[in-house]
Amino acid sequence: MGYRVAVVGATGNVGREMFNILEELKFPVDKMHAIASRKSIGVEVSFGNQTLHCEDLEQFDFSKVDIVLMSAGGAISKAWGEKIGAAGPIVIDNSSHFRMDPDVPLVVPEVNPNAVDKLPKNIIANPNCSTAQLVVVLAPLHAEAKIKRVVVSTYQSVSGAGKEGMDELWEQTKGVFVLGAPAPKKFTKQIAFNVIPHIDVFMEDGFTKEEWKMMMETKKILDPSIKLTATCVRVPVMVGHAESVNIEFETPLDEDDVREILRDADGVEVIDKREDGGYMTPKESAGEFPVYVSRIRTDPTVENGIALWCVADNLRKGAALNAVQIAQLLHEKGLIKQKLPA
Repeated sequence: MGYRVAVVGATGNVGREMFNILEELKFPVDKMHAIASRKSIGVEVSFGNQTLHCEDLEQFDFSKVDIVLMSAGGAISKAWGEKIGAAGPIVIDNSSHFRMDPDVPLVVPEVNPNAVDKLPKNIIANPNCSTAQLVVVLAPLHAEAKIKRVVVSTYQSVSGAGKEGMDELWEQTKGVFVLGAPAPKKFTKQIAFNVIPHIDVFMEDGFTKEEWKMMMETKKILDPSIKLTATCVRVPVMVGHAESVNIEFETPLDEDDVREILRDADGVEVIDKREDGGYMTPKESAGEFPVYVSRIRTDPTVENGIALWCVADNLRKGAALNAVQIAQLLHEKGLIKQKLPA
């Protein structure tokens, strides 16, 4: 018998992708519910060959479902996450709200699967999209030769800012060739034909919150002793985040060893030929499951240094796929308590 599943934030980019991936991975679903805000009641979304009509978040009885996938933003998670968890189902939350809560595990299944064994609040947090793909690459390397320091520069697509971000890039790109690009609304500066070194709000130390998330989440998921600094940049790409990653290890690890370790790692695919086109770009990662690694090379400027490039579909591994993989992990461990049929 399958599970009773609810997706909260069913009309958003990530919510819709959750339905797609639940179907693609054949997650055992007996009954699916699409949950959204009151203004979206009745809006149709697809799950496999079913057409679902959105139900009202405020009126839905969460005690009748087994598992809830949430991607409706931090404010909704703050208001509803613990209430839903207290009603019985396990909540897998894609927002940033619970990530640093000590009673909520922050999980990437390839990296820290045992973190789901204890759920004091019945909630599991999904990491930030840029963090998720990074730790999938770092974890197998850290297990082989302890990581001392990481420097990351991200190239993050507009889909990370939701449908509004994608629409703004599209409208500005068209406008440049006609009457001029419309003024920015979602972003702080024009995103078409530009890059913006600013994602989320600025903090007192000069880093942005997106950069802070990468630092703190990597420590929580992987190892608090890892030193990490990040510069997060929005680029005019629709889907797919890329990262330039510089890693300093405590002990030597040569580039050939890195390739072999990553080729054997879960969730990673190495595409690394030293020739024109012998690497992956965000465009090619769109719609795919793995984190792709390219441009692996020795950094001769630091002791035990390696540089590499990684890309992934941020709506998939960075969000919806990771959430569904957590659900699969719970299923495999027998941790989902099924409700009896009414």
